[in-house]
Amino acid sequence: MKKFRYIVEAVIVRTLIFLFGLIPPARSSNIGGGLAGFIGSRLSASRKAERHIQSALHTDVQETKQIVRGMWDNIGRGFAEYPHLPFIFKNYVDLIGQDNFEPTLRDKNTPAIFFSAHLANWEIAAPAVHQAGVDVDLIYRAPNNPYVEAILQRCRSMDGTLRTYPKSASGMRQVLIAMKQGRRIGILIDQKYNQGVEANFFEQPAMTSLAFIQLAKKFQCPLYPVRVERIDGVHFKVSVLPSLDIRKDDQTLLREAHDILESWISERPEQWLWLHKRWKK
Repeated sequence: MKKFRYIVEAVIVRTLIFLFGLIPPARSSNIGGGLAGFIGSRLSASRKAERHIQSALHTDVQETKQIVRGMWDNIGRGFAEYPHLPFIFKNYVDLIGQDNFEPTLRDKNTPAIFFSAHLANWEIAAPAVHQAGVDVDLIYRAPNNPYVEAILQRCRSMDGTLRTYPKSASGMRQVLIAMKQGRRIGILIDQKYNQGVEANFFEQPAMTSLAFIQLAKKFQCPLYPVRVERIDGVHFKVSVLPSLDIRKDDQTLLREAHDILESWISERPEQWLWLHKRWKK
């Protein structure tokens, strides 16, 4: 029964991506945002998002609902943009902060870690940096449906242009091998990780992985924060900040990373994925 459900879900996802691919990127994004905004606000998941927003940002009811509507719009746009990712990152993305790259970063044997969050269309970050001559491999969290994963992977990797590794024990082994070869790794650090350490996120305890810090220290490589912002429709800005000082202890680095994420989310809360079970409570 589960396999049948997975197949049905995959057929729906493939059909939607095919149809969105027939429409120009800007219009596709608008339609996806409109549909998700209409449907999402009526789902029970919206109430969970509202609780998260009020707890983290201390917003009133009206502002909270406005953020939730914007969140669903952003989610729908991101999905509708999947078939257009190669065109979007080549034509609608401004990359800021290339001067923060280490001089040797474009050498093929220089590893680095780029960390970000589920902001705007987060799939845009790695291709944008790739355009600057720096290849970034992606660590991703695979959906439960393996058929849907295969579909999204084809889009996310730009038909195999970008290397990807699942969040798993085997995936981490691949990451270690890749970094030994001098590969650069991109990772989203804003999801709950029960095997991690407890750290404050918006002044609430959250279980968080230290892997991105530990990898940077193990390979003595730069640790870059990367911000993705949806400016208007399919127009994006990707900003690479200066590398964090990996000589600091793990807890200090984690606090700095969380401070950065909190500032980004607070500035554009509708562009973050508030549906995550991010906090312990």
